[in-house]
Amino acid sequence: MTDEPRSPEPTPIDPAVEAALVGSREARAATLLEFARIPSISTQPEHAADMVTAAEWIAARLRGVGATEVEVCETQLHPIVYGRIHEAPGAPTVLVYCHFDVQPVDPVELWETAPFEPFLRDGRFVGRGVADDKGQLVMHLSAIEALRAAGRAPAVNLTFVFEGEEEYGSESLFAWIPQNRHRLGADVAVISDTTYFEGNVPAITVGLRGIMYAQIDVELSPVDLHSGQYGGSVENPAIALARIITALKGPDGRVRIPTFYDDVVALSDADRAQMAALPFDEESFREETQVPALVGETGWTILESRTARPTLDVNGIWGGFQGDGAKTIIPAHAHAKVSTRLVADQKPGKVFEALRDYVAQVAPRGVRVTTTFIHGGEASLTPTDHPATQAAARAIRAVEGVDPVFIREGGSIPVTAAFSSVLGLPVVLAGFDQPNCNAHAPNEWLDERNFETGTRIIVRLWDELARLPRGAQ
Repeated sequence: MTDEPRSPEPTPIDPAVEAALVGSREARAATLLEFARIPSISTQPEHAADMVTAAEWIAARLRGVGATEVEVCETQLHPIVYGRIHEAPGAPTVLVYCHFDVQPVDPVELWETAPFEPFLRDGRFVGRGVADDKGQLVMHLSAIEALRAAGRAPAVNLTFVFEGEEEYGSESLFAWIPQNRHRLGADVAVISDTTYFEGNVPAITVGLRGIMYAQIDVELSPVDLHSGQYGGSVENPAIALARIITALKGPDGRVRIPTFYDDVVALSDADRAQMAALPFDEESFREETQVPALVGETGWTILESRTARPTLDVNGIWGGFQGDGAKTIIPAHAHAKVSTRLVADQKPGKVFEALRDYVAQVAPRGVRVTTTFIHGGEASLTPTDHPATQAAARAIRAVEGVDPVFIREGGSIPVTAAFSSVLGLPVVLAGFDQPNCNAHAPNEWLDERNFETGTRIIVRLWDELARLPRGAQ
């Protein structure tokens, strides 16, 4: 693991809770499959009604496990589900977060079956959202059900916040949190939307990158132009966009936007040593991703480049004729979706402004270029020696039989920084997906073993967090 101080021994496992989990295994699997059939794609307007259906499904389940003040809170876009189980006077309060929206399913033809016809086969749940993040949300509900079946209440007070816009930037939640601060008082936040380490090694994520997402639009004329009549006399938007894109990042992997790295918190020698000690095999990772070669930022390892350094990527690019055959035009416009992954102290708004100004600087004349902010979220970093992090480590050790490794994750959970900055809460990222679960891709899957152990770890986590010193922030 690391040379972090070993936390106290975990408390014994409750046999009655274990018996309840063993007896409910098939029912809990059926619950996940039922939930995953709801096509709650937050980014597509045609699924707005499905977002409400998913929220109401969760609210009914919360009421079923004895939660109070359960509410499906309307927002300008998709609902937020709120509820409380406060049955432990004097104990710490934990704010529990998961999301119930899922990614779009394209390309549909690569799915083994329809994305919203999930199934369990050979120890795997397969379907959109089974891992990211409906499986982990169901683990939390299942943990409460098992405690109830054993005649127990959670050892801590629980406040649940389940949102429907995590895959869309969490903008409604950012507005909702300060408006509902009086309902969100807690000692710690627990987010279950992360994974184990490569090879399915039990892990606690202590660092997440932030994100800035933007669109670049290059426009020439109201309609496509004949390439014979106009070629050589006007700028081609597709070529102009290509020039802009190639100016954003160098062959050394470094982003060329001025000021981009100004606020980056440097990795210490200890940080780099800890990452180097993780059981990460670059060749195995390359084979798993099925790419010809791995590329990273010069001077940094692949693991550092994909988890602890800021990046820039083009997520989509389009414009002009794309059908069969030939069509000799100069396209009227061309477009690109661009995202940056950010590390501690980088601000999405500041990075966007730098991107916008740089794009305007490098854009060729003869076209109109607009850069638009879509969404953003800040990075987060939690100390490995924080009492809440160590409580999670004890819970994992009790169930998995090994100490977890502490990792940084390259992805983003926008609300993490809001819990820290707005509510002043330490955040524990306790997630249980396998790292190669095809999240955001066809044939997303969740290992049934992770579903089982994750539920047990959550039960144990409430016991361990009950020992949290009050005011541990």
